[in-house]
Amino acid sequence: MTMTKQEKIKAWNYALGMIRVDGLTPSKDFLTMVEQEKNGTLTTADMKRTLDKKYKIKQ
Repeated sequence: MTMTKQEKIKAWNYALGMIRVDGLTPSKDFLTMVEQEKNGTLTTADMKRTLDKKYKIKQ
């Protein structure tokens, strides 16, 4: 199922609100990726790969 831009915006606003309710602040890099995903210039799969690469524990 493909989401419309409005649906993406609503979903991300909800998700970011839930993060903030817990007293957390998303990083500027993350918020930039969210904006790119909302606009369709980045996919959620791209976001996941970027975040996994950045935060994966190296053993």
